[in-house]
Amino acid sequence: MTTLGMPTAQPRWRDELRATLRLALPLMVGQLSAIGMNVIDTVLAGHYNAQTMAAVAVGTNVWALALIATIGIMMALPASVAQLVGAGEKARVGELFRQGLWLALGFGLLMLIAVRNAEPLLRLMRIDPALVADTLKFLRAISWGAPALAGYFALRGLSEGMALTRPTMYFGFLGLVLLGPIGYTLMYGAFGLPALGAEGSGMATAIVLWLQFGAFALYVATRRHYRAAAPFARFDPPRWAPIGALLSLGVQMGTALMMEGGLFVSAALLLGSLGATVVDGHQIAVNFASATFMLPLALAMATTVRVGHAAGAGQMSSAYFAGYVGIGASLGTALLSCAVMALLPHVIAGLYTNDTAVAGLAAHLLLFAAVFQFSDGIQATANGALRGLKDTTVPMLLTLLAYWGVGMPLGWGLCFRAGLGAPGMWIGLIGGLTAAAALLLARFAHLARRARLHAAT
Repeated sequence: MTTLGMPTAQPRWRDELRATLRLALPLMVGQLSAIGMNVIDTVLAGHYNAQTMAAVAVGTNVWALALIATIGIMMALPASVAQLVGAGEKARVGELFRQGLWLALGFGLLMLIAVRNAEPLLRLMRIDPALVADTLKFLRAISWGAPALAGYFALRGLSEGMALTRPTMYFGFLGLVLLGPIGYTLMYGAFGLPALGAEGSGMATAIVLWLQFGAFALYVATRRHYRAAAPFARFDPPRWAPIGALLSLGVQMGTALMMEGGLFVSAALLLGSLGATVVDGHQIAVNFASATFMLPLALAMATTVRVGHAAGAGQMSSAYFAGYVGIGASLGTALLSCAVMALLPHVIAGLYTNDTAVAGLAAHLLLFAAVFQFSDGIQATANGALRGLKDTTVPMLLTLLAYWGVGMPLGWGLCFRAGLGAPGMWIGLIGGLTAAAALLLARFAHLARRARLHAAT
């Protein structure tokens, strides 16, 4: 029978913070490298022409739906691996990982098909007809990278669940280094190749995703750190029981993630009806805000591992302590990113584009992004702590309420009904993130309080 496993000496917050940051810092570099790939796409497109930038912006937001869904489904793996490691059952990790690869293959193929057939979604969202053709070229090119993306996150789940976070940094940085020259070559044309514009941007990202996946798989297969788990020791056929368990957990985690990601993507697609200038300005602000979000997201991933290891070992007081430390640490990253956006909005916008109208709108929207940094950080790390506990059903419902019961109705009403345009939509984003932060933090506090009461009896 599992007990709360109250430690004889409560770990000091400095020790827990140090352990969390040790895991989180490589993840931050890896996550910033991943978002840096989006920055490279946006910058290359922005200096190509406004039409291509807008098409890549819309296409990137549609691709983000597939990306978020894939990350969400595969989030079940690091949480499950972390609890196995915490319980001292490393021998079972490799078996679980091989089933996770089957899940990644199936879901990756599903995303490939979905992205290639996104035209009805573009029509439904009333995207400017002038952008649809180039957007579809981008999406059909990038779709070939979907299976590699899913496999890459399966490898990350294995590695991060075992508290090996440096590979995420290594291969995230590899993708960042490769995308610039490959993207420029295919987008602008070089070495005798034609200039492919938006289609070239999608092709470059797909190629880089396959290179990242292959390099990561080779690393895992050859490094001694993974020998105890033996991830590639044998071939296992797909088995429904472990795949179904991962899928059930992943769907709930993925749904919670999709509630937030879907809010931002839907906001971008709805603003697509307001023309290229609004699309481009919004894309720049979201792009930079997404980059700063990688800091609390990395902390959330590290918090999942710390909480999962403690929960797997039955040390629930340590698990909740780790969760609170992770949430507190996210406030530090929020303060930094808020200051940068509030003080340097025009400088940031100018890095992306020379278009005065686009840069002006982007700088204005960055001020709204500065406001929601704190709530965004809290909701991310609170959700990460809950994932470490494998508490997924209630958080899924809470995020549904926050983002789609508060955020989207507020943003849509202010944007289109009240005529505030893009700023109105961003007020809705602030409302949704604030509601999510309050609800998820309250959920974690409730579970911690219930655990303390259980321990006292």
